[in-house]
Order: sequence, then structure tokens, then C-alpha cells
Amino acid sequence: MGAVERQNLLRAFDSNWIAPVGPDVDALEKEFARAVQVPFALAVSSGTAGLHLALQVLGVGPGDEVLVSTLTFAATANPVRYVGATPVFIDSAPDTWTMDPSLLWRALDACVRRGRRPKAVIVVDIYGQCADYDEVRRACDRYDVPLVEDAAEALGATYRGRPAGSLGDLSVVSFNGNKIITAGGGGMLVSGRRSWIEHARLLATQARDPAPHYEHSQVGYNYRMSNLLCAVARGQLTQLPLRVRQRRANNAFYRRALGSVAGIGFMPQAPYGLSNAWLTCITVNPLEFGATREDIRQHLEALNIETRPVWKPMHLQPAFRDYRVHGGRVADELFTYGLCLPSGSSLTDQDLNRVCDGLLSVSRRSPVWS
Repeated sequence: MGAVERQNLLRAFDSNWIAPVGPDVDALEKEFARAVQVPFALAVSSGTAGLHLALQVLGVGPGDEVLVSTLTFAATANPVRYVGATPVFIDSAPDTWTMDPSLLWRALDACVRRGRRPKAVIVVDIYGQCADYDEVRRACDRYDVPLVEDAAEALGATYRGRPAGSLGDLSVVSFNGNKIITAGGGGMLVSGRRSWIEHARLLATQARDPAPHYEHSQVGYNYRMSNLLCAVARGQLTQLPLRVRQRRANNAFYRRALGSVAGIGFMPQAPYGLSNAWLTCITVNPLEFGATREDIRQHLEALNIETRPVWKPMHLQPAFRDYRVHGGRVADELFTYGLCLPSGSSLTDQDLNRVCDGLLSVSRRSPVWS
């Protein structure tokens, strides 16, 4: 947080616009729509709420199937269950870690052959890297299935020059506290179709009908983002290019320091776009490095350096393990061997050196151990 965010917050506070309505809500929606080059935007209470609304406006409900990236946080899959639909998980491609387009084609074909065309596909831009949308879009268009982009982690990234958040029929971004820009909470739902955003806006405001009294023809939700948080997000949005440069600098530092270390690999950088490097992720080959991912995590934790395993795939989660998955081996291995390193925008070279020194100081066995 900086001076601009503080000034915006105090100005909004002094204006007495405290509720989830006000000039900063309207301004953020317009500014964000311009930033991601999509005409219509809706500020919501979280990225999860945005995904829930996206499925609602697409008419997804009980008995429907939705194809979902398996390598993701649970918030991607949870809204599928909110609406009573069934998630079908798709594995990652090893060269991008995002949804494997060939498996998506196969899954769509299998669903159609079973007489159950999916009602939507949710693709995740994982760790700040966009999926291969040319291939994903071709598959979705071939089977006439709407595409939802979960760009919660990827604001500021690009795909063939297009901003993350502009690549789905509906796209969602998060302003949660750990994202590249944050308001402490909130998110944005965007689309090129006005009717979808207006329908989502109605649902997000308890589905209140236009009347002098409180009239409700359908069930709605309390999903709007407060004017105060929107004021903070407006300040953060002006800092997005700087935040992307800082995160990418972290990533470049780690690659220089650790890229030649036997057994340490990095998340591949897809040639079709620019990642925002939200988190820098490595893989650890224990036979080559002499220690496991978990050895490193625990050793760094003892040094007061927080790291986390790569996302545990949805098809391995107790809440979702009874649902179908196409593939799974790639995401399984990424969870087993993958580690997310400290990646905050405010890290100094001294901080980064401390992480690298700590990683390299872990007790290692002989490279031939098994």
C-alpha cells in the first residue's frame, strides 16, 4: 500500500460513501474495463463471487457438467458445486502448467458422445501465466460451450498481446490480499456482453427488482464490493505495471541464482505471452538435488522463510475426488515436486539472496539416494 491508496481511502471515507455503492465503485468498474480492454465490468465482493455469478448468468445448474482446470485453488471449483453442477477436471500441459488443450478436446468430445454437452469450461491462468487461449477457444467454439477465464492470479499478464481478464466470454479477477494488486478483498467480473454483466449486477444486489418497495422475483446474493475497497483498488490499479515489473524481477533473480543448480527447475514460460510472475515456482528433483521439496520447505520454515507446495490438484482433494478427471499425472507430479517461493512485490535483493542461500543450505544426501 502506498500514499495514493491511503489518500483514496480517506477521501472515500470522508465522502460518507461506505456501502457497496458510490462514485468509486462506478469509477473502478470503468477504469478496470479500460485496463483489460473489455467493455463491461462489475465490482464484486470476491473472485469466488464473480465465478459464481458467471455460472449463474450462463444458466448452469443441477445436472450440468462444467470442465475445470484441476491445478488450481479450490475457489475455482467450489462455485460449480454452489450451483449444483458437476465438475469434470482437466489436467495441465507440462510446458505451461495450464489446462492441456488436447485433453480439453478429448473431454468435450467424450461429454458430447455421452449426450451431456458441458454448460461451461473454466480455465485458470495459473500462477500468473495465461492458458493457451487460441487452442482452448477453438475447442470451446467447436462444441459451442461458453468459456470462463479464471484470471484471479494473472492480472497484468498478456496472451498474444491481449490482457489477462479479456480472454473468456466471462472473466474473473481477484483483489484478495495475496494478489498482485489488492484491496484486501473484492474482485471483478468482466464480459463483452452487456446483458450478462447487467444480469450479474442484479443477482449481486440481492436481485432487487425496480420498485419503490423491496421486490424480489428471484433469489439473489450480497456480492457487491464496497466503495471503500474500490477506492483502494483504484489506487492499486495505477501501480499494476510497476507490480508486474517487480514480480518479474523476482522471477529473473531466482532463475539467475538457482537456474544452474542440479535438480532445480522452474515453471516454464509460455512463448505466447507475458506472465505477471505472481508467484515464482520451482520443481525439485530429489534424486538430482539430494533433498525433497518437503525437506526444503521445512528447512526454510525453520529459517522463518515461508514457502508453500504448488496447488494440490482438485481431483486429489477430499471434497472433489469422486469426480471425473481427464489425465492427472502432470498436476500430481507438480504437487509432489513443486514449491512456491517468496514472491512479494516489496522483496529486496537482500531478501531474495536470503531465500536462495537458505534453499542451498538444506542438508542434502548423495545424488544417488533413492
